[in-house]
Amino acid sequence: MATGCAGIVNANSQTNDHELAAHLASSAAAQLQQLREEMQESHTSFLNRQLAGDQLSHRFLTAALAQVRPQDKVLSEEGQDDLTRLGKERVWIVDPLDGSSDFGDLWSDTWAVHVGLSVNGHPKVGAVAIPAWGRTFSTPNPTTPNPTTQLTDARRQRPRVLMSRTRVLLDGHRLARQMDADIFALGSAGVKAMTVVAGEADAWVHGGNLYEWDSCAPAAVALAAGLHVSHLDGSPLVYNQQNLSQTGILICRPELAKDIQTAFANL
Repeated sequence: MATGCAGIVNANSQTNDHELAAHLASSAAAQLQQLREEMQESHTSFLNRQLAGDQLSHRFLTAALAQVRPQDKVLSEEGQDDLTRLGKERVWIVDPLDGSSDFGDLWSDTWAVHVGLSVNGHPKVGAVAIPAWGRTFSTPNPTTPNPTTQLTDARRQRPRVLMSRTRVLLDGHRLARQMDADIFALGSAGVKAMTVVAGEADAWVHGGNLYEWDSCAPAAVALAAGLHVSHLDGSPLVYNQQNLSQTGILICRPELAKDIQTAFANL
């Protein structure tokens, strides 16, 4: 069975932050994919698949960062929060398995690995690995959307907006009252955000609460791709806070930001 140790030796203290984030996210995703296949063969239960995936990726990422970035702090969804991070300039914020319920559900592939770096509260570095796509999106090499292609696509006369399954009824109805948009539900914050980065959707809107590890790496990649990233009120996303909850997140094509923010402000 996958051990959570492979891949660390290919990175070292000289690897730049962007390359490191991409390497670690890709390595963790590969291990998770191997683990998932092994558990499918052994008929492991849904809950145990989730737990095993969370822990394997968490152990790998935290051990690797401790090895190659020993002076930095790490905030992981699956780890205990060390509040000494609040006094640090550099904090790695990782979601070892974004969409763990989809990982546990063998019929779904909407899960990802997030590796982000907050520098003075700003999402400066990020990588989002999506095994189902065979791709890792990262800050040095984001896929920039092609606005010309999107605007001339007859199927995209209305903006294509992604929302979480738990929010689509509430947020979708709110947006539909104010904008003519096609709204879709999708799992994994990272998958939704990277669908926008890839140009397959125009916006990801989340009106509820998420945690810093849900959005840090996706926000960094989206910013590098030239997308708009903010809270729904337009204020910037700030990281390495004592309260890890973030309310209202918007990642979208820049020309749509004002209309989406207005739609939610009017409700």
